[in-house]
Amino acid sequence: MSVQAGPRPARLRLVRLPRTLRGRLVAGLLALLVLAGTAIGLVTISELHRFLVDKLDQQLVETGGRYAMSLETDPHGDTRAQAVGTLGAALRNGRVEADGVVDGDADDAVGGSVRDHPVFDARIKAALATIPVSGAPTTRDLGPLGRYRVLAQRGQDGDTLVSGLPLNQVESTVRRLLLVELLVFAGLFALTAAAGTFWVRLALRPLERVTRTAEQVSALPLASGEVTLRERVPDENPQTEVGRVGVALNLMLGHVEDALAQRQAVEERLREFAADASHELRTPVAAIRGHAELALRSPEPTPESVRHSLRRIEAESQRMGAIVEDLLLLARLDAGRPLAAAEVDLTRVALDSVSDARAVGPDHTWQLELPEEPLLVRGDANRLRQVVTNLLANARVHTPPGTRVVLSLQPVPEGVRLTVTDTGPGIPGHLTAHVFERFVRGDRARSRATGSTGLGLAIVHAVTTAHGGTVSVESEPGRTAFEVRLPV
Repeated sequence: MSVQAGPRPARLRLVRLPRTLRGRLVAGLLALLVLAGTAIGLVTISELHRFLVDKLDQQLVETGGRYAMSLETDPHGDTRAQAVGTLGAALRNGRVEADGVVDGDADDAVGGSVRDHPVFDARIKAALATIPVSGAPTTRDLGPLGRYRVLAQRGQDGDTLVSGLPLNQVESTVRRLLLVELLVFAGLFALTAAAGTFWVRLALRPLERVTRTAEQVSALPLASGEVTLRERVPDENPQTEVGRVGVALNLMLGHVEDALAQRQAVEERLREFAADASHELRTPVAAIRGHAELALRSPEPTPESVRHSLRRIEAESQRMGAIVEDLLLLARLDAGRPLAAAEVDLTRVALDSVSDARAVGPDHTWQLELPEEPLLVRGDANRLRQVVTNLLANARVHTPPGTRVVLSLQPVPEGVRLTVTDTGPGIPGHLTAHVFERFVRGDRARSRATGSTGLGLAIVHAVTTAHGGTVSVESEPGRTAFEVRLPV
């Protein structure tokens, strides 16, 4: 036997509040108005209903059962001074002996006439028989006659006299008041929504100025270069909450501007120092290298240990010269000096660079993926060649023999994409975000053996940025890809 699961109950959907502060304030104002209107409506309607019922009970007590008593002697009863709809009944031993309801069609100027018998059906008579003789009015639903306030009293001859007045006037009055309140509160709700939206918008205008100032500051390039923060919050009033926020934001912007100015000054001094130091070191380094080469070419006999020292001096001077040239290039790029702007065939640059890499690193597998048509960009041919050479040298130095290195060129909608991919062990995760910084090395003990200066990728980033391009890296064990994008 299989049991089929019934339909799942629908999930309750939470009411989503507006996301903006303006919307939340207006929604809160309208919600409070709805709560206040509902409370006022309930209180007024309940109080009016109680007041009208009390007046009806007072009128019912004042009649004293005269109409019900008159029905015992006169089938039509004494309708004088009786309101239309007055009910009367005489019961003996729980059975209705006489009954009547004052009708609105009256020949008498004061009262009315009694409806034709039979007036009450069995259900009405049964309801009248259950009314307790307590002397306090109570409410009964008498079917076709409607709802009544009824009062049961003991008669002089031991019977029970029941008198009643209809509640239809009370209920119609309450319904009319409910309709009027609904219309009034609906109008107030619409008016409050419009006026509240306007008022909240006006009250939040200073906060919008603060937001606009913050957005303008956030759009500024603050990472590098000279930055001047002229944006300030206008018309800040420290007597208000939003005004205090504006004052605090202006003070913060002033402190940030001072900090950025100090940072820029420090960077300028460092650039000048690097440029001056590199420029001043070029001459003595070249002199050391020249003297070492001259000593090695001397025909006079020289001990082998001295010749070995001279060869080391020559090698280290060459390495120092390369570092000085790289530092000087970075200093010039940091200073914003313009590069050459000529048409460069990247396809030819890639062919020449891979050919040189094969000669230097025969233990690696070098591959080229080039499009059928030459890819031309505008820039400095020597610097772009240096970018490609540095990327290939980086792949050769940091991967073991037998690694496959692929240089690919592809046209893309925004320009040219140059990718150098290798199948080496990858870059450690903690270094991936710092590979384009200066003097960053994956293995600090490695640079002496390989001749790496830690400036190759920094030069790649600087030259690419100077050409208006971007460079990025993705690395995992077995695959490392450097991607350079250059605009056409």
